[in-house]
Amino acid sequence: MSTASILKDTSIAFLESYLNNASPTGYESEGQKLWMNYLKPYVDTFITDTYGTAVGVINPDAPFKVVIEGHADEISWYVNYITDDGLLYVIRNGGSDHQIAPSKRVHIHTRKGIVKGVFGWPAIHTRLRDKEESPKISNIFIDLGCETKEQVEAMGVHVGCVITYPDEFMILNENKFVCRAIDNRMGGFMIAEVARLLHENKQKLPFGLYIVNSVQEEIGLRGAEMIAHTIKPNVAIVTDVCHDTTTPMIDKKVEGDLKMGKGPVIAYAPAVQNKLRDLIVATAEENKIPFQRHATSRATGTDTDAFAYSNGGVASALISLPLRYMHTTVEMVHREDVENVIQLIYESLLKIENNETFSYFN
Repeated sequence: MSTASILKDTSIAFLESYLNNASPTGYESEGQKLWMNYLKPYVDTFITDTYGTAVGVINPDAPFKVVIEGHADEISWYVNYITDDGLLYVIRNGGSDHQIAPSKRVHIHTRKGIVKGVFGWPAIHTRLRDKEESPKISNIFIDLGCETKEQVEAMGVHVGCVITYPDEFMILNENKFVCRAIDNRMGGFMIAEVARLLHENKQKLPFGLYIVNSVQEEIGLRGAEMIAHTIKPNVAIVTDVCHDTTTPMIDKKVEGDLKMGKGPVIAYAPAVQNKLRDLIVATAEENKIPFQRHATSRATGTDTDAFAYSNGGVASALISLPLRYMHTTVEMVHREDVENVIQLIYESLLKIENNETFSYFN
């Protein structure tokens, strides 16, 4: 299957709407509705859980269960304190980067709807050069244009309101996708495209396939942890992002040598089951899909860990998408990598056999 034909115009249109929609950790429901609506023609049924993880299922009655998974949430902020002068101080919801916050526009999500604001920052003329402060959690603040705490509260803003960035999808140089929340709604997009390809190519799988879009990954893999116990899969192939290490100020001796445009990244880690990883590597080689390798040490830091160590142990593997500028509003990936991750997951599924045993000792 040629990667040139993988992404349709309708695929890109869905990707744009899906990325542009806010889906902060703990508040993923609107994004999940978009995702399920896109996936609906390609699956037999859906599973959802109390916290919002969504699962499209093909062959739900099959005893052998295979998961392909991404996560739906994006980093954000919470309103933590409102001053008498109507300014907001914040705490993280996920790994939000305080250094990019000053001068960014924000959306505060309230029961009354979106309230717009900005992260303020003192003008360069007013800062003492010999004592210049860097942005940090304790000094970044949001300005809604209000003059009092009462004005803020009248707009429906209160402690606990979640805050997101409104930066939207764009394409650079024809083949670079840029947006906030590519980590990891791109994963949800890619597994949905795998389901579409299986449907359009009329592939009949000998097992149950569970297309899982988990919530709350950014605060500790929580959605995957919950849904793994619900599904009780035999195999899990997880997709997430990893760092393109070719940009300035990244040490390759620490982070590895990975570059967007050079293909999917196959992980090596204790949570990655050796036989399943070997199947994926062999699949890439047989189908001439370019790939890279990454050693992640004791933990992958992805939902792979949650699936691998659930239910007495689940054969799990991680296929990552190289990404620049993680946890910023200009996360960037290469279109060819997106297509190749989709193809690699698709072809790997076709190599997994019903009731296959990924035994450590075989």
